Amino acid sequence: MSGVTLDPSAIGVGGGPAASEPAFEARGIDYIPHSERRGKPLDLTWMWAGALFNVEYVVYGALLITFGLTFWQVALIIAIGNLSYIVAGLGSLQGPAAGTSAFAISRASFGPNGARGVSLFNWITQVGYETEGLALIVLAGLALADKAGVHSSTGLKVGLIVVAAFLQLFLPLMGHGTMLRILRYLALPFIGLFIVLAILALPKAHLGAGTNGSWQTMFVGLALILSAGGYGWVMNANDYSRYLPTTASKKKIVWSVAIGGYVPSTLLGLLGAAVATAVPSASDPIAGLPHAFSAWFLVPYLIFIIIQLFAINSIDLYSSGLTLQAIMPKIKRWQCVILDTTVAGALTAVAIFSSGFNTFLTDFLLFMIIWIAPWVAIFLVDWFMRRGTYDSRSLLSGRAGIYWRKGGIHVPGVVAQIVGMLAAASFLNTTVWQGPLVGASSPGPAADGADFSVFMGALFAGVVYYILARKTVPKEAGSTEEPTAASVTASTI
Repeated sequence: MSGVTLDPSAIGVGGGPAASEPAFEARGIDYIPHSERRGKPLDLTWMWAGALFNVEYVVYGALLITFGLTFWQVALIIAIGNLSYIVAGLGSLQGPAAGTSAFAISRASFGPNGARGVSLFNWITQVGYETEGLALIVLAGLALADKAGVHSSTGLKVGLIVVAAFLQLFLPLMGHGTMLRILRYLALPFIGLFIVLAILALPKAHLGAGTNGSWQTMFVGLALILSAGGYGWVMNANDYSRYLPTTASKKKIVWSVAIGGYVPSTLLGLLGAAVATAVPSASDPIAGLPHAFSAWFLVPYLIFIIIQLFAINSIDLYSSGLTLQAIMPKIKRWQCVILDTTVAGALTAVAIFSSGFNTFLTDFLLFMIIWIAPWVAIFLVDWFMRRGTYDSRSLLSGRAGIYWRKGGIHVPGVVAQIVGMLAAASFLNTTVWQGPLVGASSPGPAADGADFSVFMGALFAGVVYYILARKTVPKEAGSTEEPTAASVTASTI
């Protein structure tokens, strides 16, 4: 990674509206000088809305119905679970303060070397989400080809995977400014699509059908919504807020992210749940969900969801590249994007040529919370204890920085993460793993065992980190200096 210039002469001074940001972003996890800070918190609302008005959230709502819950139970889960976008808003405040990406900032909590482990978990998670999106894009492409009279074949599947992987490179390669603009432009037509979907599908819904599922099953559903919703987006949040000026209102940042995430996720989840009451196969967005629509709408629907999926995939792909840089600082951002796309493309091929996609999706979302729940808690507790103050140079300078400590590892962070992961795994309930403290008679989302993985993972990790770091972190923050006019070169740590 190239040298990073810290510019004290422009502290708190932004460079104008987000629209003035260059179309191509040359930076990776580099510190963003104050002279290059642009935009306002409201830009984050439109960015998140443009990405999350997405068919994936229709699928999540429909999946909850398959757990054996009624529509009103699912509606309650969705309405409460998506309040976690407030957490995503709180997890967007560190970027403007530190001027770098989420997993570079995470070095404050874990140390440069200790952060490599959680960065690796995040990279795997982001690639998993990219694979999910690519698989749905390919399935939509196969459905379009079938409507055109071209039947599915191995060659067609491989060709669509390659084309989809290539096309999804564009926005993440261009970077922050272009992504912000494109996602903002996509928000309004996606809102229009949602309205059309609702008009066509809701008259067929049976909102009073079914029998109430157990409260334990509702907690399994809540864990899924937290993972797919705001709690699961904290890892990406600072990658987009870091370009905001340090003077940007913290309250406006939190509410801009919360509203931009809550509204589309909740509306689409409710739509998916409503449709699934009439069309049980609605959790399949390609072969099942279209059954709720008129035949004339199928082709434009498939075209729209392909565009939507490319939009949300761009967020994951951009963040996975920055995360990979946090693991290997010398690699370029464009190299990360290409590498991540290649890996996601290969995994997409595995998903396309196998069965059980919905089971894979449910288990993936629930398993990821094992590491996400404790990491988010540690990240936010650390931010709270240091009162939002970071030494930007130390985050990027390895051995020379105050976050190196002993061997590049912050023991309280690593210990708290391990304890939190063990706690989350102990209360996790999926089709392939049932934690020893779940207490159900049989594994799986339909079992009677409640899934407290998110809450226990966060609680144990946050408390342990606070106890172990409550004296050292505030002192560390007190010794943090304002950026000085110096060039900081990231070491290989």
